[in-house]
Amino acid sequence: VQLVESGGGSVQTGGSLRLSCVTSGFNLDDFVIAWFRQAPGKERKGVACTSSMNSFTFYGDFVEGRFALSSDNAKNTVYLQMTSLKPEDTAVYYCAATPATTPPAGLGTEWLRRAYLAKGEYDYWGQGTQVTVGT
Repeated sequence: VQLVESGGGSVQTGGSLRLSCVTSGFNLDDFVIAWFRQAPGKERKGVACTSSMNSFTFYGDFVEGRFALSSDNAKNTVYLQMTSLKPEDTAVYYCAATPATTPPAGLGTEWLRRAYLAKGEYDYWGQGTQVTVGT
């Protein structure tokens, strides 16, 4: 399993970036793919995650509709389109993956969202790409 991120860079407040995560060694449909971010001195935090098998896409509370996660199975690539960027979005962004499983019945959507946006759920990680948002 390999994950390679790209697309980071420096933008001004209000700008946009599209991050790419090129995957290899597995079928995207069989894995949960997530984006995390880590700012200096802070915990790694879940940004967004998606599972084709379980038919969900979740976002962190701070996303507030500004980011969109998509995938292109033909290219084995997952994208994170980020718009209306703020200085507080400055961080290293990581792509992560874990084999998808069927969650136990009866778990609510919010429980699943919090679970899959937790870094402990993921077995494979990329090296990260830096995003810097200036004022």
